[in-house]
Amino acid sequence: MEETKKIITRKEILKQFKKKTQFQEILTRFLRNRLAIVGIVMFAIILLIAIFAPLLADYQTEALGMNPSERLQGPSMAHWFGTDEMGRDVFARVVHGARTSLSIGFIATLFSLLIGGALGAIAGYVGGWLDEVIMRVMDVMLCLPEMLLAIAIVAAFGTSTTNMVIAIGISRVPRFARIVRSSVLTVRGMEYVEAARAIGANSFTIVTRHVLMNCLAPIIVQISLIFASAILAISSLSFLGLGIQPPAPEWGNMLATGRQYMRGNSHLVLAPGLAIFFSIFSLNLLGDGLRDALDPRLKQ
Repeated sequence: MEETKKIITRKEILKQFKKKTQFQEILTRFLRNRLAIVGIVMFAIILLIAIFAPLLADYQTEALGMNPSERLQGPSMAHWFGTDEMGRDVFARVVHGARTSLSIGFIATLFSLLIGGALGAIAGYVGGWLDEVIMRVMDVMLCLPEMLLAIAIVAAFGTSTTNMVIAIGISRVPRFARIVRSSVLTVRGMEYVEAARAIGANSFTIVTRHVLMNCLAPIIVQISLIFASAILAISSLSFLGLGIQPPAPEWGNMLATGRQYMRGNSHLVLAPGLAIFFSIFSLNLLGDGLRDALDPRLKQ
């Protein structure tokens, strides 16, 4: 009997060593999701194009340089996506437009994360009247469509890159505030939070080091989804003339200037339109894959 107990104990110990860490389990579930892999590969390609845009096409001569003798040409070996009404290379403008859209979208998402995350953490951890005030303000903001709120802010303060980042960021603050608040409410009563409070840790340390660190899963998923909506908002504002102004290359203003020629030169709207579609599509696939991988209820 004692030998049997020893064998069982050794087997249990070996099983414990063979157990995967939490990160390994999340990564395994993520890699099993084929659509998530497609999404991350697509977004990685778009991101690499944005990073190495100056190596793929020259900004001054190809993206901005006008050549009326080559205007409105179709796709060819010389111009992969054709040329626009000014003779500019559409491929070069799409490539440099990726850098513009991704960088502004990332900054706007980071802005909304910092503001919304801070408000949500305060509301969830402190509670009481402060929670009521913050969340009622967030509810009022949620009553307004995000795009309408962004348009109102840009129209009020002027069309500039800074104002566009602020407008898109503020319009998405309620999303982060609500998701962070709900996550904080879930974990603030846990034993490790009570232990940190018992040893004298201040509220800032408890929130940043113990509470928010255990709320990362829903926040990460929300970042990918809001990043996608921010890219769409940038293109929409530029399409309406409230964002990046021509001749600077941006997918939205390319659609706006190319729509009057789209009947005979569909490549002018097809190229930036597909760039917007694949960017948002890849981020949505990535967000869905992260949600499935990080949700412990979906553990197989």
